[in-house]
Amino acid sequence: MADIKPLSGRKIRGRPAPVRRTRPTRRSETPMDNTTYIALSRINALTHDLEVSSNNLANANTTGFKASRELFSDYIVKQKDIHGIPGERTEAYTQDRATYQNHGQGQLRQTGNPTDFAINGEGFFAVQTTQGVRLTRNGQFQRRSDGTIVDINGNPVLNRFQRPIIIPREDDVLSVSSDGTISTQDGAVGTIDLMTVDNLNTLQPEGNDLLKPTTQTRVLPRKEIRQGMLESSNVNAIAETTRMVEIQRDYDLNFQLVQTESTRRTNAIDKITQDSSS
Repeated sequence: MADIKPLSGRKIRGRPAPVRRTRPTRRSETPMDNTTYIALSRINALTHDLEVSSNNLANANTTGFKASRELFSDYIVKQKDIHGIPGERTEAYTQDRATYQNHGQGQLRQTGNPTDFAINGEGFFAVQTTQGVRLTRNGQFQRRSDGTIVDINGNPVLNRFQRPIIIPREDDVLSVSSDGTISTQDGAVGTIDLMTVDNLNTLQPEGNDLLKPTTQTRVLPRKEIRQGMLESSNVNAIAETTRMVEIQRDYDLNFQLVQTESTRRTNAIDKITQDSSS
């Protein structure tokens, strides 16, 4: 049997992977094998769960970050040549079905920066990246020397016509109302529009604050934008830390079960070998 290393001390990095669908491999097992395989399926799922939870905690202070969660289900396998009550004729393996995001509102905090914007309610800012249009809740914008409004990565912020928002360079007063209207000392010069999709679960995370729309986007008819504020991550650091401890504890219990089964198998083989040689 291959060695299994404990999860503690493992270095977790990066964001959670896109949707994964794994299926336990069916094979001819002995009852002793089955216990190990069931525990290993649980360990595999818990490993993914800890990766996601660790990434959430690492981004607890990232502006506009949304926490992710793992979705699990039971994969039921019927046992062959087993006679007993109905409940004893199936085995339940843990199946890692998907990773999804919690799009709940994060707390809004005051910054006083005129190019910081927070969304109160639903919707996303649209930005133009080298890979195409992406959505984000991070409104930490800047104004380039040519007047273009860009995000912290230098991606231009787009209006409803998917064109960059540009403020005339000679305008030094910038005011944005709650409906997204941009005004300077010379009057209204543009609008910050918010986009959304019909099913938020179709959005694919990219990096720490970007989302790739895989379906048609649409403009929100009603919006509320707060100037001089930013939306904090919706990760509760205390709750996430507690959750990581629970995942680690569950992992350790299953790891101990695998070790116990491995020891029992080794002892059984040694006993058979001794009996046959005597």
